Amino acid sequence: MSILTAKEITRLSPPERLALIGELWDSLAGVDLPPSSAQQAELGRRLERFDDDRADGVSWAELRTELAARAS
Repeated sequence: MSILTAKEITRLSPPERLALIGELWDSLAGVDLPPSSAQQAELGRRLERFDDDRADGVSWAELRTELAARAS
């Protein structure tokens, strides 16, 4: 396997680098990568905020009614 060096990558044009990014991204399809500890901590914070803010949420029916009232 040939690995590109940073110098070789910077010689690529921006469209070529974007194409390379796309190929790398697509190559990860189906790969099960566990989240890092920092990502797990962030997910935990977001879930806590979600649970805390859930009481302030409205149902889809309530939102639809409110949007319909604003549109008229």
